[in-house]
Amino acid sequence: MKKAVSLLKLTVVAMLLCTACSQESVGELSTIESISVPEFEAQLLVKVNEHRASLGLSPLQNNAAAYQEASSHNDYMIGRGNISHDNFEQRASRIVLETFAKEVGENVAWNHATVNLALEGWLKSPPHKSTLEGAYTHTAISIKKDSNGTLYYTQIFIQQ
Repeated sequence: MKKAVSLLKLTVVAMLLCTACSQESVGELSTIESISVPEFEAQLLVKVNEHRASLGLSPLQNNAAAYQEASSHNDYMIGRGNISHDNFEQRASRIVLETFAKEVGENVAWNHATVNLALEGWLKSPPHKSTLEGAYTHTAISIKKDSNGTLYYTQIFIQQ
């Protein structure tokens, strides 16, 4: 599902997070057993940039701050046993504060055995495709395998 947040909205959210009295519970999560798959992450970035180039779009550059958020989100999803965009606004706010991004988007997927299948799934979904083909400049891709071998994908997009 496509999620994009404007800088103004993120600034307001960030201000609220800094002044809010309540806390959001994310539930009790046990120790997460996950394995990063960096070779798949690199392959997917190449595939995404090849797709963007075929449309005349600029390639996306890696962003370390976004990678930390994508990796943490994969751990969260693995701990919950499903995919979601839970807490996206908080992730996006942290990225904006660290990178001064103008816009942040996110695609998630799971249970695709190859990066080609994950990319095909995103391209068949209009909201995911729109995010992938958006006016973003930077990205981060985290792919992690849970203890059952299921792959979880989080790609974060940043416009700077």
